[in-house]
Amino acid sequence: MTSVTAHDYAWIRSSPLFRHALETGYTLTLVRGVTPVDVLRVMEAEPQGTCTGADALIERQEELLDATDYWDESFISGAFTVPGVGGDWTLVLHFDGGVGMRPRFLEALSAGGRAVVHSSNGGKPIHLFHWYEDGELRTTFEWPTARDGSTPDALNSVMREVGFDLSDDEGDTGARVDTKAVVLALAERLTGVRVTEELLRDAEYHLGHLPEEPAEEWTGIVIDITDAHGERLYKEVTREEVEAAVARARAESAEPIVILGPSSPAP
Repeated sequence: MTSVTAHDYAWIRSSPLFRHALETGYTLTLVRGVTPVDVLRVMEAEPQGTCTGADALIERQEELLDATDYWDESFISGAFTVPGVGGDWTLVLHFDGGVGMRPRFLEALSAGGRAVVHSSNGGKPIHLFHWYEDGELRTTFEWPTARDGSTPDALNSVMREVGFDLSDDEGDTGARVDTKAVVLALAERLTGVRVTEELLRDAEYHLGHLPEEPAEEWTGIVIDITDAHGERLYKEVTREEVEAAVARARAESAEPIVILGPSSPAP
């Protein structure tokens, strides 16, 4: 395991490439022991050839967006091989607006190995970190003091070493450490892969197009509202109830409008 800390990733704040990643939304995934071509296959990506450098990858993503007059969640993914702890790793990068790597892909890609992911949704901001081992989500967090997964505390000592303050005072943590730089350092501790601007800028990427994920069939909605006085309204509504209400509204809107004059009998 390397001795990297957040200081080693101070470059991200002066990097035009990483600034673009944070502004538009990105996902960076490291997968051990799976080739770039096989990673894209597991991701169900349509092969799109290769390109040299992150600038070309960004151009391909922008071409995809320009080709449509509406927003969807499809994106171009780029993958290449990089050395790390335990052999070769595949680095997967996409400027996806915050879609992120789908959990079922990470479960498959980490089976018998490891996958580490960090992402941003592009200026909102939501910054996420995931560590998968043997197909299982071990540790995940948006804020380091609110961790989840099957072993949420397994990385605590390493997180402190790279620069995280795991106290409950979130404001104090944010003022003292660049959490994005710390996340990159944490990813390197788990993979041995040093991510640099030069690495991303000059790599030969295998490209794949990931179409938008089909929407899941919905069965109902939940209304959960708490007003300023602390009064809570909670109601579960089934799909059948929603469709019946829509049908009634349509039927009522189709009925003729009757205007009663002053001499008309009361209804």
